[in-house]
Amino acid sequence: MEMDERKIKILQAIVNNYINTAEPVGSRTIAKKYNLGVSSATIRNEMSDLEEMGYLEQLHSSSGRIPSNKGYRLYVDKLMQIPNLSPEEIYIIKTQIINDALFEVDKIIKQAIYLLSELTRLTSVVRAPSVKKGHIKHMQLVNIESNSNILLVLIIDSGIIKNNFIKIKEAIPDDTLTKLSNVLNCRLKNLCADDIDLEIITSLKSDLKGYEDIVDEIIFVLYDRLNNVDNSEIYMQGATNIFNYPEYRDIEKAKEFLSMLDNKDKVSSLLNSASSISVKIGNENYIEGAEDCSVISAVYSLNEKPIGEIGVIGPTRIPYSKVISVLANVVKEMNYILNHAYSSEK
Repeated sequence: MEMDERKIKILQAIVNNYINTAEPVGSRTIAKKYNLGVSSATIRNEMSDLEEMGYLEQLHSSSGRIPSNKGYRLYVDKLMQIPNLSPEEIYIIKTQIINDALFEVDKIIKQAIYLLSELTRLTSVVRAPSVKKGHIKHMQLVNIESNSNILLVLIIDSGIIKNNFIKIKEAIPDDTLTKLSNVLNCRLKNLCADDIDLEIITSLKSDLKGYEDIVDEIIFVLYDRLNNVDNSEIYMQGATNIFNYPEYRDIEKAKEFLSMLDNKDKVSSLLNSASSISVKIGNENYIEGAEDCSVISAVYSLNEKPIGEIGVIGPTRIPYSKVISVLANVVKEMNYILNHAYSSEK
């Protein structure tokens, strides 16, 4: 049985209608709402063929049809049209991420998933870059108002910025802190935690004679920041947005979904995008609890090197074209801000 132009138009109409209404659709509804130029009886016959071909499903013998996973896949791959975002939506993405994040990578990431959740009304998740795998890119000691502390700004090559307070016994002039920072960068730049051995610590203390107590504090901070961190961190926003969808008003189905979100290993496995935009539908996810979900995700990058994934999780009737448009714009802005923050710290 061939997938001709008429069947394609009918399938497209059914998917669009079901995404918008969550109601199984019959041939009369399609005939009334969509100007396809054929009768209700013809549409009914074509729907029967589409069901036989695996693109539609019928929950009950007396009900209308709904798209199957196969139907959604064809829709995503061939039929949907990606809309442009409104000027207001573009403005929100461009201004709120940078205004609230202030170029700190972890804040950029968290603000991005907040916006993604707000604009899609879905659950958004992100895998943050690993600190443990990072190498020291830059270190800076900065005086603050308190005379008992200085600020250590630690920047990792993955783009992560960590601010740490170092206790001092007496105030240190700014020009001295600059010299200390230069020595730290000379000795420690491009090293990871495992590279900082006793020989390096001894030579560092020799170079910074008189400031050995500060060196000890800094080494402690480096080990703490670079070692005691999970390989990747999962952040999430809008888990309860799933209740906006009537199919999740079934308490058992909702509990299964929320239980899956509570398992970070499962969520991390869903975010294995290897491309700019990845769409996984239903049983393509291969994760228990996600069989009735779709996941739309993308990688975000620093200096064209992927450092994490971001995406949304929702029911299979997720509004694919709108979500893809929002996600693409959010990732574009994330990449721009991350690379701007990185280059400004060089």
